[in-house]
Amino acid sequence: MHHGTTIGMASANTTSHRSSASPNDSVVWRPAAERFHSQLDWLDSWHSFSFAGHHDPAWMGFGPLRVINDDTIAPGRGFGMHPHRDMEIITVMVEGQLNHRDSMGHAAVLRAGEVQRMSAGTGIVHSEVNAGSTPCRLLQIWIEPSRGGIGPAYGQKPFRIGGQWTPLIDPNGSDGAMAIERPVRLWRAQPQPGQHLPLQLTAGALGWLQVISGSAALRLPATEPTPSPSRALPQVLSRGDGLGFGGPTQPPEAEPTPGLQAGADGADLLLFELA
Repeated sequence: MHHGTTIGMASANTTSHRSSASPNDSVVWRPAAERFHSQLDWLDSWHSFSFAGHHDPAWMGFGPLRVINDDTIAPGRGFGMHPHRDMEIITVMVEGQLNHRDSMGHAAVLRAGEVQRMSAGTGIVHSEVNAGSTPCRLLQIWIEPSRGGIGPAYGQKPFRIGGQWTPLIDPNGSDGAMAIERPVRLWRAQPQPGQHLPLQLTAGALGWLQVISGSAALRLPATEPTPSPSRALPQVLSRGDGLGFGGPTQPPEAEPTPGLQAGADGADLLLFELA
């Protein structure tokens, strides 16, 4: 996603950027209100990590996760043709539609419930325009590839999301998921009000939870550390909140598995397993 000259250009080649918080902190909380914010007459965008003209060394990403942008785009507007390289780009459509064109010859409409994945590789140029009659909302995610210089690639797929974790991205394309050039897993779930959902990842992996909408109460083991003595974890995560966790200091499997309980209006959630 390119935010043009009004907001500033974010480098599409960010493989040298690393999170200054993720590898050493067991739990990292990113409150929605503290994200970076870009607003134009046609765009309302919230950035979980440094992006475009927004820069904070403490929030350069989380492991290989470089960007989570929550964008709302007015009808008839969007991003013109712009380049990327050496980045894995995932777009999760939440509401409305987005028209995509790229230098590989793809011309497609991405609708709510669909996911798009692109390997920018040696270089790709594309546009993203809301050609619909209502605003569209999407989450665009950038992940550093395992290696640079690969060939560009494109994929798009609809997913039926229920109360349990549905795989969207998987290194092997398992269970109907799409694969990217990084051993990363991504799930989406829409638990009903009061429903419990586990946060169970591979031992030693980093995890990131992003709340798309709704709310969910945290259910963490009593031994789970807080981000710092002065900043306890929230009891409830709401729209736009992010939570990073895991790594080598994960509790043994014998201890209770961290989890969530959906709030009164349910929840819409993304869960990453990062390596």
